[in-house]
Amino acid sequence: MFQTSLSPEALRGALARARSGHSVFDRTGPRGASESPRQPVHTVYGGAHLFKADTARKLGAVALRALAERAPDFAAFARAIGLPGAEALPAQHADALALSTAIEAGGVAAAPAPGPSGPALLAHGVYTRVLDKLRREPVEDLRIDFEDGYGVRPGSEEDEHAAAAAREVALGMAAGGLPPFLGIRIKSLTEASAERGLRTLDIFLSALVAASGGALPPGFVVTLPKVSTPEQVAALADALDALEAALGLPAGSIQLELMVETTAAIIGPRGEVALPRLIEAARGRCAGAHFGAYDYTASCEITAAHQRLDHPACDFARHVMQIVLAGSGLRLSDGASNILPVAPHRAPLTPRQLEDNQRAVERAWRLKYTQVRRALEGGIYQGWDLHPAELPVRYAAVYAFFLEGVEATAERLRSFVDRAAQATVAGTVFDDAATGQGLLNFFLRATSAGALTEAEAAERTGLAPGELRGRSFQAIVERRSA
Repeated sequence: MFQTSLSPEALRGALARARSGHSVFDRTGPRGASESPRQPVHTVYGGAHLFKADTARKLGAVALRALAERAPDFAAFARAIGLPGAEALPAQHADALALSTAIEAGGVAAAPAPGPSGPALLAHGVYTRVLDKLRREPVEDLRIDFEDGYGVRPGSEEDEHAAAAAREVALGMAAGGLPPFLGIRIKSLTEASAERGLRTLDIFLSALVAASGGALPPGFVVTLPKVSTPEQVAALADALDALEAALGLPAGSIQLELMVETTAAIIGPRGEVALPRLIEAARGRCAGAHFGAYDYTASCEITAAHQRLDHPACDFARHVMQIVLAGSGLRLSDGASNILPVAPHRAPLTPRQLEDNQRAVERAWRLKYTQVRRALEGGIYQGWDLHPAELPVRYAAVYAFFLEGVEATAERLRSFVDRAAQATVAGTVFDDAATGQGLLNFFLRATSAGALTEAEAAERTGLAPGELRGRSFQAIVERRSA
């Protein structure tokens, strides 16, 4: 028996005080967030007037054609995006195909799959995963856009496009052809466009419910752009309350996400961090926040020539967003590249124009790869894609990020688990208990993104599939220490 000095009354009082302090997300976090731990690696934006039930499949086909034309083998793709060691890979297509065949037959010295130990294995592993992804699930999250990607059109035209897009969504639902995540972006709820934005939302949802028999796509979300005040978010939440009641949808079933594109969404008028109040105004509907780099830098009066994703002003805004959303279950997404992989010249082409086209696409691909890798290294696992030829690079950057780190991370995680949550040294890296969940999260995100299968992650880490699905490092250690 150990001597204690706190009276039962003092202990109860201290515990009651501790339990009374809850974050804003305990009250207003997204409903059901824990039921859908997957975070898409991207959101693809496309004009609402172009949306069809099979849009995702068509985007994948365009992406595959871009690969076939610009990077017909794994070595060419590795060089185009700047994978480490790509300069040592075969330059001739026939040689690259021969090396690919040898790798697939096990004729090249390799570490156990899927952790490539050399440039050829990394490049080949990335390329084959990208091809599989584009054929199987080319788009993870799609936004039917009534804002920047749609423009300002006559009211009757937008009315018709809203209803037509809803009918296409219903067709996609019936055919099973929609991406895992889907939503619409309405116009902002500033004074100039609020009525138009809410009317489009009303027409779209009313037509969708009528065409689908009362169902919404899984993961459906409404994106609110250019948010600057809590009142704008509350207005959308009010409208969704009313629409759910009118359409017979479950209360709170429609989530929203915020676009952080103004300085007012980062720092409020009194110098306070503004984003928590915006999230609270959503009353439990907020699923995440997306960063809009170009509107944001413009609001900082940065000239167009210097508006870019890696501008220091963007780094500040993203980090504020990370701090606010950390541990909340709300998703954070980076913005888009403004340099698209589009060839400048059209057929018929001279040899010089063919070279110009190839260089232009490769420059855009390499920039995109660098930007996605930078975001991943900074802890941001989702971003925007605006053109189907960006999809191969998005997936390549994600897969390379995880495949390059799998060996070292697996060693550290195995060492940590084996020592049952004591501080450990794996190689020259010191780990304490706070690091364990981060090591586990690496493999959770790698499997969610498709860089590793669950079986591959289990083999690498020594964890059982059930332990991975549990998603808790503490639970793993407690179970193994018992």
